[in-house]
Amino acid sequence: MTDIPPWLAGAEQSHDDFSDTLAKARALRRVMTFTSPPRQAAVLVLFGGSQEPDPSAPGGLPADAEVLLTQRASTMRQHRGQVAFPGGAVDPGDTGPIDTALREAWEETGLDRGGVEPVAVLPKLFVPPSRFDVTPVVAYWRTPSEVRVVDQSETERVVRVSLSDLLDPANRFLVRGSLGYKSPAFQVDGMLVWGLTGGILAGLITTLGWERDWDRTDVRDLETSLAAVGMTL
Repeated sequence: MTDIPPWLAGAEQSHDDFSDTLAKARALRRVMTFTSPPRQAAVLVLFGGSQEPDPSAPGGLPADAEVLLTQRASTMRQHRGQVAFPGGAVDPGDTGPIDTALREAWEETGLDRGGVEPVAVLPKLFVPPSRFDVTPVVAYWRTPSEVRVVDQSETERVVRVSLSDLLDPANRFLVRGSLGYKSPAFQVDGMLVWGLTGGILAGLITTLGWERDWDRTDVRDLETSLAAVGMTL
């Protein structure tokens, strides 16, 4: 692969570091697929920023580094109002998860896929509510293009989130749902990033050495945290 910045290149070796995160999801998948196989999907975990690393920052992360996120429409039947990476279900004409992730990102945000350099395809994560096996595709935004909400019935916001804000210890905590499951969470730009999206980001942040010390004992109620930013389950 070409044009991959040093601060992101480690994502190619991140598979094993996701094993703990995947354990619970894989167990749920085994239980639920006795009756029918999961559907397939892919998401684009797209990072932008200067190619040159900042030697003074953890993992060399440059000050202008960012990640592309979307917020689903509140009218959606599943995961309404939730923050997610661009992505969706596999279409019959897709050649693989990279093609699916790029196509869906273009459909949702108008992203010019020609400016995106794939870096790594991570192991699948099972999402029980929608019964999807989701493949995260990590990529570098080599030539950023204009992005926007393409279909308001599906997406309310398209946001280029600063990783500096995302990594600010004041914006990081854990949320606990009604069933007791805890998820990494980020409160940024008027949104709560949690669940699958928060878990993928937290895993990559640790793997790539971007971590800043934050209070891991700060565990908050999920619904209360969502309400604080005007979101609901």
